[in-house]
Amino acid sequence: MTDLIEPDALLFNPFVPGFFEDPYPQYKMLRDNDPVQNHPLGFWFVSRFDDVSTLLKAGLSVEVANLAPGPFNQQIEYFGTEGNAGALNLSMLDRDPPDHTRLRSLVTKVFTRRAVAALEPRITALVDGALDEMAEKGSCDLVEELAFPLPFEVISEMLGMPPTDHARIRQLSGTLVRSLEIVADEEAARAIMDADIELASIARELIEWKRKNPGDDLLTALITAEHEGQVLNSDELVAQVVLLYVAGHETTVNLIANGVNALLRNPDQLALLRAKPELAANAVEEFLRYDSPVQQTRRITTEPYVLRDKEIPAGTFVLACLGSANRDERFFGPDAGELRVDRPDARAQVSFGAGPHHCLGAALARLEGQVAISRLVQRFPDLGFAGQLEWNGRINLRGPAKFPVTVHAT
Repeated sequence: MTDLIEPDALLFNPFVPGFFEDPYPQYKMLRDNDPVQNHPLGFWFVSRFDDVSTLLKAGLSVEVANLAPGPFNQQIEYFGTEGNAGALNLSMLDRDPPDHTRLRSLVTKVFTRRAVAALEPRITALVDGALDEMAEKGSCDLVEELAFPLPFEVISEMLGMPPTDHARIRQLSGTLVRSLEIVADEEAARAIMDADIELASIARELIEWKRKNPGDDLLTALITAEHEGQVLNSDELVAQVVLLYVAGHETTVNLIANGVNALLRNPDQLALLRAKPELAANAVEEFLRYDSPVQQTRRITTEPYVLRDKEIPAGTFVLACLGSANRDERFFGPDAGELRVDRPDARAQVSFGAGPHHCLGAALARLEGQVAISRLVQRFPDLGFAGQLEWNGRINLRGPAKFPVTVHAT
């Protein structure tokens, strides 16, 4: 088969036309022909389910300081340099044990299944309020009316934040998450650093406000929390707040919007979910699998690592493609490219990662997605597209930027 494909076509290339709209054909080609790819830009790209799952559980590093000199780490050098006033590289997402263990332990209790389950009444009230406004308008942007404000309001309330400039924070977080992408030029890298610094400044102001106005909330808990006698230093505290703000809503926006898009493009599955609302929890697992809110995650080898008879050198940046792994026919069967809200093994998806860095907010994202999507489709039997969906142009946190829908209340 590879003899029939141009060599350049086998390279992971997110800049070819059509990739943002549908990256999955390229992922399939890589899975079938070069599942552990040594990319000429200096990183490795892993695309099959078993390999991605193994890699995530292998205890590899996430700290960019472990990168060996090479062409790929030039863009990394733009970020997190010593003396940077921002928050990159200090969050639990970017630290190895023991720092990762210490940082994660300080917030784990807030995201237990029991603690998250207690939020369901509030989440339901927020969803119903958004649906009421959508019903009055008749047609609207799903991202603006539901997918974005719901998780943003929830994480803001959990943190105990005072009223803030939501529009500006959204803009900044949208820029900051591009640090998870392949950055093509220095101007883009500088914009990311500027957004990081400004978000960190906002976080510092919020933290100072919270010190004077403590409450029964996550931010107060972070300020006062200890782990084996240690507390967060000032920069670490800022980094965790920025991470929780950004990760607490960016991925869930995509889960909700991607899930609704998948249903509207598969009316038989939309009808099945309406007929069997008890499938809502499993449907969320399938949305996570079918169109992953986070398409890739990274690891860095600290010693030579062998995968599928290829040796990845120490100090190498490895992209584990979650979006590809979740569509791997070798694991999910020949219909892996199809949406099935009743898929029995949908929960095996790796959209939340695995191993030590498994997503801390997975239970919260699942609950928000389940409540939002199930109540939306039950409330509006004539839910449909009201115009052209526009993708956000991101390689990693892939989702709609604009999603016009029409609704008719029952």
